[in-house]
Amino acid sequence: MPHVDIKCFTRDLTDEQKSALAEDITKVIIRHLQSKDSSVSIALNEIEPDAWQAVWDAEIAPKMDALIKKPGYSM
Repeated sequence: MPHVDIKCFTRDLTDEQKSALAEDITKVIIRHLQSKDSSVSIALNEIEPDAWQAVWDAEIAPKMDALIKKPGYSM
């Protein structure tokens, strides 16, 4: 069951924008992973910029080899 966990700086998205984002991501997951719509779940976690270092330290830097898209920045 694909689960996508998005972490980003706070964006103040409307519910409509969040729904559109989820719909677009779901379509990509279905196309590339041959999943069913009902199998996909998506979390959107908005992080304050001053808290991003913790995301980098826990989830990006130690897992760099597993990332299928690496960031173009470092901390």
